[in-house]
Amino acid sequence: MTNALMASLQPELKAEFPEIGPGDTVRVHQRIREGRNERIQVFQGVVIAMRGGKLPGATYTVRRTGAHGVGVERTFPLYSTTVDKVEVLRKAKVRRAQLYFLRDRQGKSARLKEKRFLKV
Repeated sequence: MTNALMASLQPELKAEFPEIGPGDTVRVHQRIREGRNERIQVFQGVVIAMRGGKLPGATYTVRRTGAHGVGVERTFPLYSTTVDKVEVLRKAKVRRAQLYFLRDRQGKSARLKEKRFLKV
C-alpha cells in the first residue's frame, strides 16, 4: 500500500493519545451512557496485548486484578470515541508482544520490571 492510501484509511489520531505498549500500566477513562445520564468510568491495569497496529480496527487489552483476586480484562478500540483519555502510569520492560502468561500468575510473580530511561 502506498503512504497516501494508508493515510486515507487511518482515522484522525487524537492529539492527546499517548504511545502505549504491552507491559504499560494505564488508566483508561471511558464515557458510559446510562439512559440520559453520562459518567466517566476509570479502568486501571496492565496492557497485555495490542492488536491491529495503527489501523482503524486496532485494539488493546487491559487486565487488572479485581476483588478477591479475580482477573478482569477489557478490550478497548484504539480510536474509540467513548475513551476520554488514557494515562500511562508506568512502563515495564517486557520481551513479549502478548503477555497472556500473566493470566496464570498472582502476587509477586505477576510483577513486571520497570523500564528505566536515561535523562538527557
